[in-house]
Amino acid sequence: MITFPHPLTADPDGVVAIGGYLHPDILELAYTYGIFPWFNPGDVPLWWFPNPRMILLPREVKVSKSMRSIFNQRKFSFTLDERFEEVMKNCKNVDRDGMASSWIGDGLINSFCDLHQKGMAHSLEVWEDGELVGGLYGVSRGRIFYGESMFTLRPNASKFALIALCRILEKKGFWLIDCQEETDHLRSMGAKTIRAADFFEKIRDNLRFLDNYQYKWSEWAEQERNLVYQLS
Repeated sequence: MITFPHPLTADPDGVVAIGGYLHPDILELAYTYGIFPWFNPGDVPLWWFPNPRMILLPREVKVSKSMRSIFNQRKFSFTLDERFEEVMKNCKNVDRDGMASSWIGDGLINSFCDLHQKGMAHSLEVWEDGELVGGLYGVSRGRIFYGESMFTLRPNASKFALIALCRILEKKGFWLIDCQEETDHLRSMGAKTIRAADFFEKIRDNLRFLDNYQYKWSEWAEQERNLVYQLS
């Protein structure tokens, strides 16, 4: 039987469990309760429930004047769930300040691709002139989207991805995007921190919605395309 300790028993660093492996069933259970894996490939798996927790309410995403111009010009286009594995691999390979290697190993990619096939993991792809230039991916459980990582190969492509996702998730009735750890970049886009206990209350309320949205979201891109570009 697969079990995790109660999320609120995490240590001061946010680690709630050590060990196990990245089977899709284990990942599904972990994300159901807001627990996520984060460790270097080859190391013992670490499972996290940090306090405080950074979240972004879709309706509160900030759109700067320069980003409004990018949306108005339709500089980028987007799709949903069309290149999930490619998005993950780009997130793995992107250079990140202060990190010698990525936590996104092949095992994690394989397990997330399984979740994607089950309609639980999703990607948003950003395109410029037919080329994939940015994107993000994460896990959807009920009305919470657990953001995992994003990448950009053009200035502002990842910001475009996050804003587009927020517009769509707001329309679909999602409560929040989990951003995991606090960063200045996410705060500048409207994210905020809340206590772990308050986040867990959201998770408890969310348990009755777990069967929602468990399918590929490809059609949402066309359904909500005009909404995304209307930033008034």
